[in-house]
Amino acid sequence: MKVKLTDRFVDRVKASGPQTEYFDEGLTGLALRVTPKVKAWTYHYSFGGKRQRAPLGSYPATSLASARTKALEAQALVEDGHDPRNTTTDSLKAVAEEWKKRNEDLRTLDRRWKSLERLVFPSMGQRPIKEIRRSEIVRLIDTIEDERGPDMADATLGFLSSLFNWHAARDDDFTNPIIRGMRRSNGNARHRILTDEEIRKVWQACDGPYGRYIRFLLLTAVRRGEAAKAQWSEVVDDVWTVPAERMKGKVDHVVPLSEAAKAAMRPEAGKFVFTTSDVRGITNFAVYKAQLDKASGVSGWRIHDLRRTARSLLSRAGVPSDIAERCLAHLPGGVRGIYDRYEYFAEKREALEKLAGLIGAIVEYPTAAD
Repeated sequence: MKVKLTDRFVDRVKASGPQTEYFDEGLTGLALRVTPKVKAWTYHYSFGGKRQRAPLGSYPATSLASARTKALEAQALVEDGHDPRNTTTDSLKAVAEEWKKRNEDLRTLDRRWKSLERLVFPSMGQRPIKEIRRSEIVRLIDTIEDERGPDMADATLGFLSSLFNWHAARDDDFTNPIIRGMRRSNGNARHRILTDEEIRKVWQACDGPYGRYIRFLLLTAVRRGEAAKAQWSEVVDDVWTVPAERMKGKVDHVVPLSEAAKAAMRPEAGKFVFTTSDVRGITNFAVYKAQLDKASGVSGWRIHDLRRTARSLLSRAGVPSDIAERCLAHLPGGVRGIYDRYEYFAEKREALEKLAGLIGAIVEYPTAAD
């Protein structure tokens, strides 16, 4: 039935049977489907020689104006040779957006989403997720490895695999195309620590905000995300308290700052300790890391290896294992681990000063970072 769809008509129309469809006189293909329980928008079109129908949302969540906009977008997709059904609910990007909405509390969500936007969506975001083949993913990961290195390739592969597994658990007909053996980096890379010579070269190549940030990570043994958003308000009397929301264990982490660590921090100004814009903390890790690799001549390592290297240096400096683990925020389990945040504070301060001293001897700075 063709009618002139208006806001008044859409709001007041009632079902005259099990289901009635009202087609808009003004926009070909747009229809309002009315049943005793729901009103829903659809777009009717021809594709592949067959009549098709794409859902556009329900009313009133989707207004008449929004439905018309979506119908025009669907019309444009058809004209460009794309099936609107695949770009509305079944595309890789559409599934990813639903995954994102349902995983807002995921600690690494922002990093994963930015990687997908930058590296995956441009080439296959609009592809129907069920049509994506393993060979396509291999070619994509090949490109990422060639342009950004094996670590970024593996990280992207991991993000995609998590997304595919999530979707497979919700769809009877979907199977994750990613299998074991598709990783690019050496399986032993996760055990990598920097040698003294590599530490020296990286340290000497550090420059600007990102360079200070890299030095700080090695001197404090914290994770990259914990330091990237460090704020001056978190630093009181030479002690930096990382808030629980940035910690993997969701417990505040108290870091006594050595003289070398304080020297690595920028002069206090603005909100963030490490920033290139004064608007947010350090970002664009892959870009800066590639520049540092080139300047230092050291490659094949990842930022997290600094934390592993620092842990090794703590043992080498004679710090007891229990104290070294506390410096890394590896706390005892149970209630004790939650409530004794300031326990062993003096021992942690001494341990981090020993770490700074050993690093100083390796990189040959007199008493603190230059």
